[in-house]
Amino acid sequence: MERRVAPAPGEALGAALSAEYAAIYAYGPIGVRLSGTARTAARQAEAAHRRRRDALVMQLSTTGAAVPADRAGYALPFPVTDRASALRLAVEVEERTAAHWRAALAATTGADRDQALDALLDYAVRATRWRKTAGLTPVTVAFPGRPT
Repeated sequence: MERRVAPAPGEALGAALSAEYAAIYAYGPIGVRLSGTARTAARQAEAAHRRRRDALVMQLSTTGAAVPADRAGYALPFPVTDRASALRLAVEVEERTAAHWRAALAATTGADRDQALDALLDYAVRATRWRKTAGLTPVTVAFPGRPT
């Protein structure tokens, strides 16, 4: 059996930062295809990802860790052409970002670990809300952030 080695804390947090960049990018096409309360939820989700991104940039900068650069654009996993595909992407964005924070959880201790747990829980709850809005089942997953 091959044993996985957890990344260093700075590496794991850098990967989480890259996931935050991608999530922020994805909420542009998501929000365009939504209206009403779903659009408001998308704006709130994007704002939450921006807050985490900003906090991580500051944290990594002050600790001397590498701060990955944001890219000009990100490839979306599928075209976002209507409300249903926007909601499906919102679920996927939250699940993917949760996966990076789950990896950071395993690689960190103390306040960094608390930060990773808060993010993982936040994104797991948000993915559940998006699944419910989209009418997807099951609404919850047993192990948020874990590959299926």
